[in-house]
Amino acid sequence: MNKKWLLSLIMAAFVMFLAACNSDEESAEGDSEGKGEEKQQQEEGEGEQPEMPEPDLENVPDVVAEVNDEEINKEEFESAYEGSFQQMAMQSQMSGQELDQDQLKKQTAESLVGQELLTQKAEDEGYEASQEDIDKTLEELAQQNQMESKDEFLAALEEQGMGEDEVMSQVETQVKVDQLIASEAGDTEPSEEELEEAYAQMEAQQEQMGEEGGEMPSYEDAKPDLEEQVKTQKEQEATQKLVENLREDADVTVHL
Repeated sequence: MNKKWLLSLIMAAFVMFLAACNSDEESAEGDSEGKGEEKQQQEEGEGEQPEMPEPDLENVPDVVAEVNDEEINKEEFESAYEGSFQQMAMQSQMSGQELDQDQLKKQTAESLVGQELLTQKAEDEGYEASQEDIDKTLEELAQQNQMESKDEFLAALEEQGMGEDEVMSQVETQVKVDQLIASEAGDTEPSEEELEEAYAQMEAQQEQMGEEGGEMPSYEDAKPDLEEQVKTQKEQEATQKLVENLREDADVTVHL
């Protein structure tokens, strides 16, 4: 098997989330500056898009990190890094800002450490994944990758060299981690006040984008998306807090 493709699919979102959480203030400042530069380039008719960069995977050690005596190996790291790299490289090309691969490598390693800590915690707590939960997760992954069914998704993974048993094992682990996060997050139902605040933020973003942002939906039309957005944010905050707490008591060594 060459690449753990499923791991990269699962980890890409996790890497992006932790990267954003670890640099909220820096990201906000960078986004503001980036939007200003992008707007200026558009107004001046300048700013050619740079060529799509290639992932730099030289000098990655065989063991990238150790987490409570569990190793995160080079293959796992490269698979996760390539998944997140593709997303970040596209964003970099669109914004015209250079992608800092050294920083992304560190974020990827830290995210893998976080995922391992969550996996160990879920196992210690005795969470179990039913076949129904596993099938549901596979269906969601299939939809995310524009495939009609989990069977088509499994077939695509098999073409990548990943057998069904391994897929099921990884999805089972992810389901347990999801259960752990749901337990930590508690009630994530948003209040009306939280939804109104999220809508106000949407309006502010729309104003910044001007005509390019399109027509602003009404509050009632936007409400379902706002509810999902607020729920996701609460889950992310709970995940970040849990990882930070687990990291404090863990024996972690990163070799990058």
